[in-house]
Amino acid sequence: MAAYIDRECFSVAHNGRPNTGQNSMKQAVGIPPKRVLVGVLLICMVLFVAVDCNDASQKPATPQKAPQPKPKKQPLPLADTAVTDKPSVATEASSRDRDHIYDTLNLHREGILLDGDFVKRSIEKMKKIYHKAIEPMAEAYKFQDMGDSTLSDGELEAKPMVLFLGPWSAGKSTMINYLVGLEDEQKLPTGAEPVTADFTVVMHGKQYRTVEGLVLATDGKRSFGSLEMFGNVFLERFFGIEYPHKLLQKVTLVDTPGIIENRKQQERGYPFNEVLEWFMDRADLIFVFFDPTKLDVGTELESTFKRLKGRESQIRIILNKADTIAPNELMRVYGALFWNLAPLINVTEPPRVYVGSFWNKKFQPNTYQDLFLEEEKSLLMDLNNMIENQLHNKIAMLRRHAKAVRTHAFIVNEYLQKFNRNRPMSLLGNPEDTMRDIVQNPGKYNIFKTVLARANISKYDLPDPEEFKNFFAINPIDVFKPMESQCGYFSGCLMENIEKAISTDLPKLLEEIQNASDLSGECSKGGRCNEPKKNLYAKP
Repeated sequence: MAAYIDRECFSVAHNGRPNTGQNSMKQAVGIPPKRVLVGVLLICMVLFVAVDCNDASQKPATPQKAPQPKPKKQPLPLADTAVTDKPSVATEASSRDRDHIYDTLNLHREGILLDGDFVKRSIEKMKKIYHKAIEPMAEAYKFQDMGDSTLSDGELEAKPMVLFLGPWSAGKSTMINYLVGLEDEQKLPTGAEPVTADFTVVMHGKQYRTVEGLVLATDGKRSFGSLEMFGNVFLERFFGIEYPHKLLQKVTLVDTPGIIENRKQQERGYPFNEVLEWFMDRADLIFVFFDPTKLDVGTELESTFKRLKGRESQIRIILNKADTIAPNELMRVYGALFWNLAPLINVTEPPRVYVGSFWNKKFQPNTYQDLFLEEEKSLLMDLNNMIENQLHNKIAMLRRHAKAVRTHAFIVNEYLQKFNRNRPMSLLGNPEDTMRDIVQNPGKYNIFKTVLARANISKYDLPDPEEFKNFFAINPIDVFKPMESQCGYFSGCLMENIEKAISTDLPKLLEEIQNASDLSGECSKGGRCNEPKKNLYAKP
């Protein structure tokens, strides 16, 4: 039936009428009624189909659109690809190239220029001088009770130390992250607000891990044992980070809490200034940071610079974030920094000032980018020279410590002599009253003037007389022995030993190290050796 209807539609479409018209009617004459009825029905059906097909042929044909398949849901990207791929491209585009850090600090070369065995022998000689000549004098006159700890073998064997100081949010932690390449999830915390509240030691390790301050202080192989004297409250605010980086194989970096002038925030719960001075005494290089928007000098920053007095050769001033200010304002900020620091650094030659932006982001456009990059390279060369001269620095630290011990012994001995000369007879007066009078009024007895005249000591090396009031409150004057009696048959006299160490032994060892440094020189990858640079860190 369907085939028949199709044929009829085809015929109507071409001829305009069905092909069963008059012929079918002629055949119907003489046909039985039932057949006639069936034939009529068939003819009506054909006519109905023809009319329908004719109407369809007059309408324009519109092609049917093929059904489009439903789009499949794409699977969500994995967390690591979604987070790291695109941001890594943006980060790489905005990050600064660090190849100059690797090259300037000679991180391709293991150790320092000096022979490893020579370094070990030199350190052993330093330890021998200290234990034989300096430590006995310190113990005899209780030097540690003045707040100055004794030196340990771990401190003499330790890597050079770089101390980062400055106001909060000046970029100290950010620069450490930049130099060492700490990853985002492992970096020291940074921010516009004060975020570093702890003393953080960044040192070398096989893998990234943090070490509690109590563990660092109790580990005899490390150089932080004497920090226990500042109490458990401080040790809770002290920790270390171990990280596998080549720079940390040569140097240890110390991040300090930002200096805050707000009185309430200065209440740290531990002697902050004393802890800071402990690190200053052992630092080979001290970076003091400043933010160009925060150049004011307050009481805590002023106190910090007072403790830096005598260490000017180790200080480097860093004017950070210099690309955040307009170029025409940079010189004004630079001059304002010197104006504010002039009363605090009273030396003929001020410390070196580095201007730049010390982090991993690219410099801001329309700034002195070439100048900032050269300043950064110069700072890295300064750091590399310090690493190469680490033995010189250890001798300078040891000699400075020996002179402080000797000065302390001279002063205590002078107190003792004044007391023995003015001690009353037991029936005529109370010796304790005389002792108390000497301690409270040292100027009355010309104690410090006598020390300056006899011992040829600079007045700038004398400690504060007020400190001896607390010292003799713990150690009465009469518990000490006169210096001339501090002699032994085999050990010799304490004063002669320490004088020999300061004037003969340590300078001789320094000369040996200097000669070895002159022979080695500084050699590049290509094999060319340059003339060794002058040591800027050795103290006279």
